[in-house]
Amino acid sequence: MDTLFQFFSENYDMITIVILSIFLGIEVISRVPSVLHTPLMSGANAIHGVVIIGAIIVMGQAESDNYLALILGFLAVILGTLNVVGGFVVTDRMLEMFSKKKEKIKSIYSK
Repeated sequence: MDTLFQFFSENYDMITIVILSIFLGIEVISRVPSVLHTPLMSGANAIHGVVIIGAIIVMGQAESDNYLALILGFLAVILGTLNVVGGFVVTDRMLEMFSKKKEKIKSIYSK
């Protein structure tokens, strides 16, 4: 328990920054209008593509007996891939919502 308190006392500044960035991120994300969701999701997909490439490089450069680096690299590849695929699915669904409205409007006016 003393080591835990020592860790928190030594890293107080970094812990404070992480907590403040969490609150700031929640505040910023909650105020994003739905119109900007698709472009922001595309940007997040690009960032996670870079994460996947970095994880592959880490796994390639890791020594065969360094299991921690291999496991963390593998998890980063899997989770980054899931995030990119999920982002594309959400973006596709958002774009379908807009295209269906246009098709309905066209069908109404063509009658």
